[in-house]
Amino acid sequence: MTDSDWHTTFRPDIPSSARIYDYFLGGKDNFPADREAAEEIAAYLPAIREAAHINRAFVRRAVRYLVKEAGLTQLLDIGAGLPTKGNVHEIAKQANPRTRVVYVDHDPVVLAHARDLLNSVTNAVILQHDMRDVEDILADPELRRMLSFDEPVGIMLVSMLHFLSDDDEPASIIGRLLAPFPAGSHVALTHGTADVAPRVNEAAQVYETATTPMHVRSREEVLGLVEGLELIEPGVVWTAQWRPDPGEETDHRPCNSYYYALMARKV
Repeated sequence: MTDSDWHTTFRPDIPSSARIYDYFLGGKDNFPADREAAEEIAAYLPAIREAAHINRAFVRRAVRYLVKEAGLTQLLDIGAGLPTKGNVHEIAKQANPRTRVVYVDHDPVVLAHARDLLNSVTNAVILQHDMRDVEDILADPELRRMLSFDEPVGIMLVSMLHFLSDDDEPASIIGRLLAPFPAGSHVALTHGTADVAPRVNEAAQVYETATTPMHVRSREEVLGLVEGLELIEPGVVWTAQWRPDPGEETDHRPCNSYYYALMARKV
């Protein structure tokens, strides 16, 4: 089976990164193969469930920043994942009801659940594309109906770029996604790393049997993904340390050392 077949064919016997993540978040939309892979990952990374929740908390903070502080009214969420509590369009609507959201994913289960969720939502859609197919994403008629290339956009790439190899040129993908949008556009991302948790490398090997292999990167490599963009304070930090809400943990526990987070602005 080719890589493209995996992206368009429902195969519950093959672990899916989206469904593994759903399992870590306590969701129900996963299958035995996903749960088996997730438990193998958890054997290497005992704090991975908490890390997944910290990652979701970053999504909430990032969306609020983009809409309330940066003043954006359109968001592009690449790799939407399975619907969960506090989806991007729901958080954005609370900050500004005028915000428009385009989700992009290729996982058949994600697409089915998201389309059902968004059936009666007027300001959000989900499109079926691989994140590497930037030109197809930007040319999609539904995206062009929802988003304006004349206005800044907020692009979400949360726990996505570590599923791209260096040959996929993830920095180029960010640049191409931002290219048609004006200055003031932002990109928010989190990325897996083994900088202080070497067993992340072993956990990443589990994804070799999944729909999307994983490629962790160092802090310097993550920073290089947004070269030419203006970093928003506090820069590249552990996910829990990016503009935490009052009462949120920011210390350097193991669960805080699996992912880097950053926000950057097109100038």
